[in-house]
Amino acid sequence: MLILIAGPYRSGTNDDPKKIAENVHLMETFALPIFRLGHIPLLGEWFALPLVALAGSKQIGDEPFNEIFHPIAERLLEKCDAVLRVGGASQGADLMVEVARKRSLNIYFALDEIPPVQ
Repeated sequence: MLILIAGPYRSGTNDDPKKIAENVHLMETFALPIFRLGHIPLLGEWFALPLVALAGSKQIGDEPFNEIFHPIAERLLEKCDAVLRVGGASQGADLMVEVARKRSLNIYFALDEIPPVQ
């Protein structure tokens, strides 16, 4: 399965770059275990952040950021088989779960819910 890891990015950070980096790191800690289960992990941030920079974003929440950040994750979900929802409160991560639910994708809330590839 192609599994989108969805968790807080800005939530609870007051846009502090160090706290945002900690949020991304938390999501990334699930990538290798998902890979080792035989699946392909991904974070929307891996795709969005380089494009946000190329679009000329100067700060989180500006027009280029908003044009790309959540929409790219929604587009990725068109290709994904599942979502792993991690971390604390996050409107964006909850949006990804809702989009996944509407697309009848698998939704997991813990790593041990993800079946290994046989």
